[in-house]
Amino acid sequence: MDIAVEMAPVVGIVALCAALCLSRATFYRRRGAAELAADRPPDSAAAAVPDAPGALADADRATQEPAAPAGLARCASGPCPAAGATPPAAPAGSGSPADLGVAPGGPQPGSVGAQSPRQPSPRALSEAERAQVLAVLDEDRFCNLAPSEVYATLLDEGRYLCSERTMYRILAEHSQLRERRRQLCHPHYAAPELMARRPNQLWSWDITKLKTFVKGQYLHLYVVLDVFSRYVVGWMVAERESGELAKALIDQTCLRQGITPGELTFHADNGPAMVSQPVALLLASLGVTKSHSRPHVSDDNPFSEAQFKTLKYRPDFPERFASLAHAREFLPVFFAWYNTEHHHSALALLTPHDVHHGLADQRLEQRARVLDAAYQQHPERFPRRPPSPASLPDAVWINPPKTPTATQEPQA
Repeated sequence: MDIAVEMAPVVGIVALCAALCLSRATFYRRRGAAELAADRPPDSAAAAVPDAPGALADADRATQEPAAPAGLARCASGPCPAAGATPPAAPAGSGSPADLGVAPGGPQPGSVGAQSPRQPSPRALSEAERAQVLAVLDEDRFCNLAPSEVYATLLDEGRYLCSERTMYRILAEHSQLRERRRQLCHPHYAAPELMARRPNQLWSWDITKLKTFVKGQYLHLYVVLDVFSRYVVGWMVAERESGELAKALIDQTCLRQGITPGELTFHADNGPAMVSQPVALLLASLGVTKSHSRPHVSDDNPFSEAQFKTLKYRPDFPERFASLAHAREFLPVFFAWYNTEHHHSALALLTPHDVHHGLADQRLEQRARVLDAAYQQHPERFPRRPPSPASLPDAVWINPPKTPTATQEPQA
């Protein structure tokens, strides 16, 4: 390695490393180790011969240690005082940084590695100049102008105070940069929290479009759904969406179901027919509390949306309707199936008709007898417990609170 170090200034380090098939990092590392070993006291044979076996590993470790300052000899465990120097006395204590008077958070001022505070640039404006710029920017004639306009105006007047960017910095330091125009502030809309414990307590209604064979032309299906029983209490299909048609449907449905004032809460989204004046006046005259979804929130009316999905995912649902008569021929069959034959998963697999008309307990008792007979016949097939039918939920919520109370009633 000594020969390689001596040849490096002659042939060059790059050519030398290429000839020896040696990486330059290894060359620099071993050259530094050799120079460091030359400064060490000859306390061992390995220190005198840096190329001896085992010296390379020792040299590699030496490169990872910081170089000793001038005037200090390196001991086996690190830098130590030079010969003849009096080592400082160790302070009392356990030897922790606090005992040694060194802050644990980092180097002290004046020590190696400590960062001095940033000095201001000699080209920066003085405090008096910055105050002058701020005073000019606060003049009445510049109160509605951007710094670029102020900068250009001052140049036309033969004055130069600072750059446009410096004007922005000075304004920012004094909290004079903000949006001065009135911004749109979206109000906070509380989520409607509605609960039903029995039929005809909370209704949900919506309108969906049915495709026809004419592009851009749709049929409109109005559906009124009881939230607790999922029973479709009223529906209508028409060629247009209208508040007057919705009023007629709601009036007939409330009359057919025998709704009394103060008994029902009516929930819908913010569609034109839902917020129309005829519907609002009708609900007020019937004593029905109305509720609406939050703007731009699609899941505040989940039960009507789920019912529409059940409709449109039926295998026999037409992709397009040929006419209004075609829709009025198909929809009665679907709603008869949905109300009387469809076993709803959220209703303990009961039909909406059974729940809406008070037949749920009878159906569940019948199912319990069937399951009990099956258990008596083959108890080994039910190792954990005897089978029992699922129970009907006590309450159904639209946007339930995090901790619903048992006595909470529907709210608008």
